[in-house]
Amino acid sequence: IPQFGPPTPARLISLIGPERDYFLKGRRAENQGLGIAAFAYYRRVVENQRNRIFDELIRVATKLSASTEMLRDLETAKSESQFSKAVEAIKHGIPEALLIDGHNPLMLLHSALSEGLHTQTDENCLEVATSIRVVLAELVQRTEMALKEEAELKSAVSKLLSLKATNSVVKPKS
Repeated sequence: IPQFGPPTPARLISLIGPERDYFLKGRRAENQGLGIAAFAYYRRVVENQRNRIFDELIRVATKLSASTEMLRDLETAKSESQFSKAVEAIKHGIPEALLIDGHNPLMLLHSALSEGLHTQTDENCLEVATSIRVVLAELVQRTEMALKEEAELKSAVSKLLSLKATNSVVKPKS
């Protein structure tokens, strides 16, 4: 106490909701160097909460006025029962604001999770588990920023438009 490592964003805990305890167990396992355990916990969290993750992506895509094709693909992906098929359904991508180093974070997570832990060493699993946590945290941060920036931008545009409207009203001379 306190836990070793960077803090877990509150927004990430909120996103994973019911899997909070498993995520925190994975975090403890990661901090203690237990790679297989950390990997297994993080995998469970991502797979069990993928619908919540897709809901967040859809919310961001809607706010950013994504194409109907992208929104349809995200909805299709959400309805898939297998994570691999869900990731395949979003082949057209996700909003650019959510890309991590130019890559789709769900595809990054899927490739990491599909490797499995059965043939990996504990050290390899620890590296992958850490990467999964970092990508999840970054995805949450990017969704939060995209939503915040959109709200900020709309507010700024509204203020400028109201200022323009106020200035364009002809004031009577006294």
